[in-house]
Amino acid sequence: MANSSSITHFLLLPLPGTRQLQLLHFCLFLAIYLAALLGNGLIISTIAWDHHLHTPMYFFLLNLAMLDMGSISTTIPKSMANSLSNTMDISYAGCAAQVFFVFFLLTAEYFLLTAMSYDRYIAICRPLHYETLLGSRVCLHLAAAAWACGFLYALLHTANTFSLPLCQGNVVDQFFCEVPQILKLSCSTSYLRELWLIVASVCLAFVCFVLIVVSYVQIFRAVLRIPSQQGRHKAFATCLPHLVVVSLFTSTGSIAYLKSSSISSPSLDVVVSVLYSVVPPAVNPLIYSLRNRELKDALSKLIPGCFQKQ
Repeated sequence: MANSSSITHFLLLPLPGTRQLQLLHFCLFLAIYLAALLGNGLIISTIAWDHHLHTPMYFFLLNLAMLDMGSISTTIPKSMANSLSNTMDISYAGCAAQVFFVFFLLTAEYFLLTAMSYDRYIAICRPLHYETLLGSRVCLHLAAAAWACGFLYALLHTANTFSLPLCQGNVVDQFFCEVPQILKLSCSTSYLRELWLIVASVCLAFVCFVLIVVSYVQIFRAVLRIPSQQGRHKAFATCLPHLVVVSLFTSTGSIAYLKSSSISSPSLDVVVSVLYSVVPPAVNPLIYSLRNRELKDALSKLIPGCFQKQ
């Protein structure tokens, strides 16, 4: 039996199978990671460089790209390093840092996605009031609130999780330090405190999801009144992928943190965690850049020949 004070490191779940499969896991994660860094990095550079993109929508997109780069950099590099070196170790401090930054960045991202849906609602449904309702000060306050709420949530969850006595070993059945997996190591009923915090967090996330859906319902109703079929198609093509990513983020995150241990398995846990922690940062640049004419034009000026004029 071990307690939390005697644990100096944790063992992360390795990819089962041969050494060749572990190297395949490394190559796959490396490709996803580089694509996410490149896509989000280009979005950040383009918006910062082109003053025509200094508007509320692109200000939120800049923040989203920074959060995406941070969140995917929190989980994937350590997993890749372990696969390459054929080890499972992560230090106690490293595990705590992963928990903190995963909560911090993903929570802030979700609040920011809610603010972005509000931005699109005002722009499409109440365009005459756009400058009044979403001035620069309001945008700064919304973004700062998203980052601050993420920080406070992360601090609360991390402190609560790592204050629990751990006596069920140090093996974390996940490719990064995830709170539900760490709670399985607890030998005290005090883990219920963290469980209730998780439930409250998921409920808050659901409220944000409802607000996002309501915003887009209003947007779709306004779009359907657009006489041009091309205009309707463009609006739907922009909004629907965002809703898909938000829905995937919400559903898989809820499953990861609320599912019963009776239906849990290492393979299922890994798949669900990849869907909420790896997929959104990798696909968000595609959703918000390839479907955005202004961003593509600015990017073509920043990197000549990057996009062909259509």
